[in-house]
Amino acid sequence: MDARAEPLTTKRLRILARSSLIWGVLILCRLVQLQIVRHDELRKSAQQQQDREIEIQAPRGVIFDRNGHRLAMSLPVDSVCINPLKVPDMMVAADLLSRELQVSHDELLGKMATAIDRGRGFLWVKRKLSPEESERIRHFNLDWLEFRPESRRFYPNGALAANLLGGVDHDEKGNGGIELSLEDELEGRPGVVRTSSDVKKNVFASQVFSDPQPGKDITLTIDERIQFVAEETLREAVIGNHCKTGTLVAMDPNTGEILALASYPTFDPNKQLEKGDSIDDRANLAISSPFEPGSVFKTVTLSAALETTRLRPESLIDCGMGVMTLFHRVIHDAARHGVLTVAEVLQKSSNIGAIKIGMQVGDQNLYEYIRRFGFGERTGIALPGESGGVVRPLKKWIPTSIGSVAMGHEVSTTSLQLARAGVVIANGGLLIKPRITLKRQRPGNEPDPIEPEAAPVRVIRPETAITMRRIMMGVVTPSGTAPNAHLDGYTSGGKTGSAQIYDFAAHAYTHKYNASFVGFAPANNPRIVIAVTLNGSSLFGGAVAGPVFRKVAMEALRYMEVPKDKPEDELVPVDAVPAAPEDVSIADLGGPRSALDDEAGPPVAGGTVPAPAEQNTVASLAPTGKVVPDLRGLTVRAMLERTSTLGALVESTGSGIVREQQPMPGSPLRQGERIRVELGR
Repeated sequence: MDARAEPLTTKRLRILARSSLIWGVLILCRLVQLQIVRHDELRKSAQQQQDREIEIQAPRGVIFDRNGHRLAMSLPVDSVCINPLKVPDMMVAADLLSRELQVSHDELLGKMATAIDRGRGFLWVKRKLSPEESERIRHFNLDWLEFRPESRRFYPNGALAANLLGGVDHDEKGNGGIELSLEDELEGRPGVVRTSSDVKKNVFASQVFSDPQPGKDITLTIDERIQFVAEETLREAVIGNHCKTGTLVAMDPNTGEILALASYPTFDPNKQLEKGDSIDDRANLAISSPFEPGSVFKTVTLSAALETTRLRPESLIDCGMGVMTLFHRVIHDAARHGVLTVAEVLQKSSNIGAIKIGMQVGDQNLYEYIRRFGFGERTGIALPGESGGVVRPLKKWIPTSIGSVAMGHEVSTTSLQLARAGVVIANGGLLIKPRITLKRQRPGNEPDPIEPEAAPVRVIRPETAITMRRIMMGVVTPSGTAPNAHLDGYTSGGKTGSAQIYDFAAHAYTHKYNASFVGFAPANNPRIVIAVTLNGSSLFGGAVAGPVFRKVAMEALRYMEVPKDKPEDELVPVDAVPAAPEDVSIADLGGPRSALDDEAGPPVAGGTVPAPAEQNTVASLAPTGKVVPDLRGLTVRAMLERTSTLGALVESTGSGIVREQQPMPGSPLRQGERIRVELGR
């Protein structure tokens, strides 16, 4: 039959069959492509859309004090984020979130607009919400808003030990102190959970791929109670004496364990660093801020003398009635001392006596013992930002350096280094590396004690250390420079320092001091060594740092249950003890160069420095039977009227009303004695 005569219906069926066959072949090819050729690729793409790996944050390790009290811990909190591409109305969202979460409305709106322009479906709104904020936001039940679990570092004692502990950033990474130095141990290892969700992001299956591993708990050597007393006492002393900063280090001389490490000013580590804040404002000044120590350093000079010369505590030193000449430069002492024993040189803190002792020791021996005591190098404590101070090599010493160094100038040290030097004398002559950590422990495992990294090193002979302790006991007696540092019921010893602060701009020393005291107790078997320094003091170490030592040492010995070793009938009321004359370690050598500026020349021209007016309370002057009046708060006219009736001479600095005075009110007034006052508005 002729194909042209084929019925139309048959022709249409044939076309349909052919089309169906072609269509089927195409579908089959497509299926082969999808199911076989691109199977792995498409399966992977589908998994990426449906499956998601969520990181499970591991809790950061807890920091404890030596008695198991929590100093830092991590608590679970919510953080909130949004998908800007799903936000129905950006303006309404910004209004709501800024009001409930206290974030910037305009800043949030700008971030959402930027995310939408770049096609980003994720934006943090606020991290680490408070429980109240989280509850308020959850109440709205918004599908474009998501809560993600995080942890927040919490310091239950607020600012206590803040400079020691440091802090963390938003990602729970340490940014200072112990939190930074032990980051590898405190930080946990995050876990991973895999979830599968449908097109509406509803999770229908989940599987934990790896469990989170919490960080190690760290136990420190500090005692929370002693730390609290140290910080409070230090704060009161800094504020009460109008100082700039203050530091305190308390150590166990037998183990090197640090019982307290305080700096002022301090901060609250619960508050995150904001824009414009500097991490330097949270520095631990006790280890990072070196200064010229002044007369505290005379303990090193005398220790070297007892080790390398024939000088003994009873040996006589001619102090020249307070004046001597060294290399054409006139040196003045704090008081008109004649002949003193070596022990009295330290007890009365004679600069001239210390210089003459240092000259007998010699440059080489003195330098060697300075290095033996650990000055000029870091202690190696497990804290970031430690300074090693400055001890210039012998080749950079000038002829008068022996005099400057002997009384604590041309060197710089930190409070921690001073405390470690005190430990050498207190424990029988051994240099011990300071310890701040006792043990580490992974939750669920046995504790791992942290052993000392290095064995103690012999610095001085045991008999030298015992002799030095006996000499230093005289410092806290009524005839010493720190009667206000004596302890009720405990024998003690120490050394004061009042180093004038160097002005780098003027290349001269100011009338502000680094007022220090390093002491130990009980004297025969020391259980604690404390170093205190107040920067920018108008008064001297015995007057401002001595009482800080006294209060902290008394509380610490009580907490440690150390038996008293002094009979009650030997107790002397502090208020009944007159202030003894105290040295000021100044540029009496024509201006020693600051240890912090090796290139600085002598700050005082002409090579002669007048005797310090600050030091006019001379014990050898005859008493008048009168007492020094309280001049604080008086005008100049009223001050002169009151002192003229007593026949007392007054030297003043500044203008306005009397802010500070020396000697202190109630001290015995002696013939020819001058009262120094500082005026201010």
